[in-house]
Amino acid sequence: MPADPQPTATAARSGPVPLTLAVAACVPGAYLGLAELFHLGHPELAPALLALVYGVAVIGAAFVLAWAAEAAQLDVSASLAIGVLALIAVLPEYAVGFVFAWKGGDDVQRYGPHCLNPSGGESNCSLVLANMTGGNRLLIGVGWSLVVLLAAWRIKSIARKRGYTGELDTDVALERPHAIEITFLAIATAYSLTLPFKHTLTLVDSAVLITIFVAFVFRLWRAPAEEPHLVGPARLIGALPTAHRRLVVGALLAYAATVIFLCAEPFADSLVHLGEQAGISTFLLVQWVAPLASEAPELLVAALFAWRLNTSAGLGTLLSSKVNQWTLLVGSLPIVFAISAGQLSGLPLDTLQREELFLTAAQSVFAIAVLTNRRMSVREAWMLFGLFIGQFVLGGVLPEHLREWERLGVGIVYLVLAAVIFVQQRASLKPLVRDGLVVPVDELFHEPAPDEARS
Repeated sequence: MPADPQPTATAARSGPVPLTLAVAACVPGAYLGLAELFHLGHPELAPALLALVYGVAVIGAAFVLAWAAEAAQLDVSASLAIGVLALIAVLPEYAVGFVFAWKGGDDVQRYGPHCLNPSGGESNCSLVLANMTGGNRLLIGVGWSLVVLLAAWRIKSIARKRGYTGELDTDVALERPHAIEITFLAIATAYSLTLPFKHTLTLVDSAVLITIFVAFVFRLWRAPAEEPHLVGPARLIGALPTAHRRLVVGALLAYAATVIFLCAEPFADSLVHLGEQAGISTFLLVQWVAPLASEAPELLVAALFAWRLNTSAGLGTLLSSKVNQWTLLVGSLPIVFAISAGQLSGLPLDTLQREELFLTAAQSVFAIAVLTNRRMSVREAWMLFGLFIGQFVLGGVLPEHLREWERLGVGIVYLVLAAVIFVQQRASLKPLVRDGLVVPVDELFHEPAPDEARS
């Protein structure tokens, strides 16, 4: 439903305060990141304090991203705005992945084509995919579940306060245009299932995955703009004259992206240093601790949407992030690696990396199956979260020689459950693919938003 473009008195009073606080929260971390990047002098801080400063900066940037992207929907389609938000929010993952890919290329030049570290430590080649697979599984297992479970809790809390005792619909229903994200994620996932059977990630893989991403962006670009419902700082920004609004939105997006770029890697490094003091393996730190930093902006943005019961936008943001990671991010890594290594042989994949790719792709198949009907229930959210946590715990407690079977076993469970859901939802498959690839984008916006239809 279109919103009044003029902010209320309350919005006018409250809007500048959170926006100012979020922008200011970024400054200390951005300063330290800038000093680190250009080797400038800065105070020596303990790793724990560094992690706190960088973490606060990332959180502030996440809120700035959310408000700017919401206001941007006045000038572009909601789907494209969410896609841009997801692309910017995933920048920390790109930064960390590119760093390890570049270092992996250096390792090839120093240690040979197998990228093996003669000192016995983890090779940077393996750490490239450790970060990517961990981030992808965290995004779905925690992020997607978080949106549904947080929104369900909010709906029930509001209902109790109002004295409502009847049944509640707590499913998260995605708007029809999100069929585009689901369909392109399915295409990227189908291709990703071939990667575990390869021994290198090559420039051919890059070409395929980046082509999928370009087609995805082109499809979103044709979506019409519509007036969203804005509140708080986003409403304040949206009430500005058109030229000023676009300038402010662009400046805020650039500011947030810069802060994320400056803070993501040192934030991850500070967390890794803290973990190393506890004797945790580098692979596990990079796979799980670093993604906690790099995924923080998009998880916080999605949680903010869910808290305000804008669930379609919340889950849609994470959907776009997943498409970005499976296409542009994965496709870019072999390119960065090839430039650094000075050869076109491709990023090496050992047995562990292929198993991690299989598990990550299998989880993605299951997640797509859940969204075949463009809805996710609380029960399905708990399944996503439970399988993720179960695999995470098993991977930590099982002895090394059993972890291979654990990864393969959990991956097979994902695929079996996905097959069952696909059979149950088979009637939804054809309409979903048709909406995602064939139906003119204008027509997709004729369907009312799920939250509006529910109310």
